[in-house]
Amino acid sequence: MTRQHLALLVGGALPAILLGISSAGQKLSAMAGTAPGVFLIVTGLVTTVVGAAFCVGDQDWKWSASGAGYACLFGLCWAAATGFVSLALKKFDAQISQLVPLYNMNTLVAVMIGLIVFAEWRTIHPGKILTAAALIIAGGVIASKA
Repeated sequence: MTRQHLALLVGGALPAILLGISSAGQKLSAMAGTAPGVFLIVTGLVTTVVGAAFCVGDQDWKWSASGAGYACLFGLCWAAATGFVSLALKKFDAQISQLVPLYNMNTLVAVMIGLIVFAEWRTIHPGKILTAAALIIAGGVIASKA
């Protein structure tokens, strides 16, 4: 297996499976009556344990102030988004099967940031990215009407 294929497996396929399973856990937590804030606190505690396991397993504890700041930005955005999903599940009886395709349109935001901020437009095929973006939008619209 090439390094590129391994990167896609470790950073793409495995997270896709785990995030899909996590959505079911979030729905089950809401169905059990867990408040969005409590859900986030418990998730944060588990995230701390998993983070420590990655540090120990990888033997890598390096950090920088700027890197920690970006991690805080990630955590703030992720926690707020996850809290809103929990709120929709608990307070508005939303269906996880409809929410996931909608909030996964975040791909479009991430792609735009990658293309513009990180200048990844130099290394990708524009036609393929535009086609993928159109399919993501279509999937989100179809799912919201299901």
